[in-house]
Amino acid sequence: MSFDWKRIDGTLKSWNDERGFGFIEPLHGGQEIFVHIKSIERRSGRPQIGQRLTFEVEIGPEGKKRAKRVQLVQTKRAVNRERNDLPAHWGIASYVAIPTFLVVYVIAAVLWGVPTWVAGLYLAGSAICFVVYAIDKSAAVAGRWRVSESTLILLGLAGGWPGAIVAQQLLRHKSNKASFRSAFWGSVMFNVFGFTALSSPLITRFTA
Repeated sequence: MSFDWKRIDGTLKSWNDERGFGFIEPLHGGQEIFVHIKSIERRSGRPQIGQRLTFEVEIGPEGKKRAKRVQLVQTKRAVNRERNDLPAHWGIASYVAIPTFLVVYVIAAVLWGVPTWVAGLYLAGSAICFVVYAIDKSAAVAGRWRVSESTLILLGLAGGWPGAIVAQQLLRHKSNKASFRSAFWGSVMFNVFGFTALSSPLITRFTA
């Protein structure tokens, strides 16, 4: 059951990005209104807490009010933030990380005899990471339960980061959020450092 309501101005009070829902605080007061990701027009982009928006109200199956036809208001500050978080800001690292690591891996394999199963672990981890990114991308579009960012970071840290980079570029997923990108690249550097340290004969001298 639904009713025709005029458009209302409000602010996104809370948002659970993994589950795809939150609550809107109407600008002129009143009870907070439930909003689901499916009710937000796709061209509006991903919602952010504190962002202004306009919406209509309908009565859901349980008799509670919920937002529909939600449009996010792109303020100047929000537009500037989006420009700063564009994939191009991280483009150089995204394109050179994998080739650079391949060079490091080959050098380590020649000099220190890295076991071949290590390459298998990176390939398997990358495949798993790509699949998980694809699942999360699909969930984000459909408004289903999301994969947590910490899980994506841990998968990359475990050696799946090459697949994560490919997924970010091909699927255009997790390529804009600055906080996630910073944590992701931190995990990449930690993984490469760990690979180099464990492959080096120096580690055997210290552990002998």
